[in-house]
Amino acid sequence: MTDSALSQSPVAQWKRGERQRVAAGSERARGSAPRSLDKGRARRANGTTPLMFGLAVAAVLCVGWLEREDSGLTPENGLGYWLGIAGSALMLLLLLYPLRKRVPMPRIFGSVAFWFRVHMILGIAGPVLIVLHSNFRLGSINSNMALLAMLIVAISGVVGRYLYGKIHLGLYGRKAEVREILADADALKRIVGSDFAAGSRVVAELNSFAQRGIAAPKGIVSGLFMLPVVSLHAAILRARLMKEARAVIASEGRRHGWPRRIRRQRRLLIAEHISLYVRTVKKAAAFAFYERLFGLWHVFHLPLFILLVIAAIIHVFAAHFF
Repeated sequence: MTDSALSQSPVAQWKRGERQRVAAGSERARGSAPRSLDKGRARRANGTTPLMFGLAVAAVLCVGWLEREDSGLTPENGLGYWLGIAGSALMLLLLLYPLRKRVPMPRIFGSVAFWFRVHMILGIAGPVLIVLHSNFRLGSINSNMALLAMLIVAISGVVGRYLYGKIHLGLYGRKAEVREILADADALKRIVGSDFAAGSRVVAELNSFAQRGIAAPKGIVSGLFMLPVVSLHAAILRARLMKEARAVIASEGRRHGWPRRIRRQRRLLIAEHISLYVRTVKKAAAFAFYERLFGLWHVFHLPLFILLVIAAIIHVFAAHFF
């Protein structure tokens, strides 16, 4: 294989496409970069703001904890009382996001993605204000029940945010679908199959791996065990295919008189193809599991929030009338 042929390899084209930041939505030719691989930079950029927000929340809680003896905050009056009112109001505003999702509204009221961001911010800010309102102390039975319900809902929201990130391309992006991931994997499979003489056998093995990897788990427990099994199978498959590829490249190199540098480049090229393919299938397997888990989470999150509202109403009533 000549240097010019290697420079025109699919992986080289993919890297050039990354550097040029080809516009999203352009037609994908055979051997072009998978769309799921083009979004890594956007995901990293999207992760900066939540990190900064999380650090700010941690700093506020840390200062509140260290100053709890000297702050003079009490839940019954003054600033402590109004922190409780503000926190409760923010928790009630969480209902705006499901309302925006289900009720058609003009664009001027904000997109669903915007209200999702607001929902996440309020879901953290509200509990923080209420914890400061309590000054990190337990009180009466009804207040303790309201605090416990709020913490459970807040933790549930964090878990839901984690699962959401696992099945979406980017924090506020559209939902990733298995068929898009598999389309990327199919493109890689065709490239691997055309790269060396044992292509038909390699494609058959990759097909078998993909079918087992993306099969929807029958349950949460089985899905939890499926992910490490798929990862182990991917590592074994990659090692076996690379062993076959090295043998074929060595044989073809002797027959065609390839220099050592060309053979090494050929091995690296095929290794990258195979790695991309198995990673894509592993991603599809994880998507199937997390999508099922996210659906189960949805069943429990709303009832938990309703229990929180009931506990908060009882607490407010008891605090003002008893």
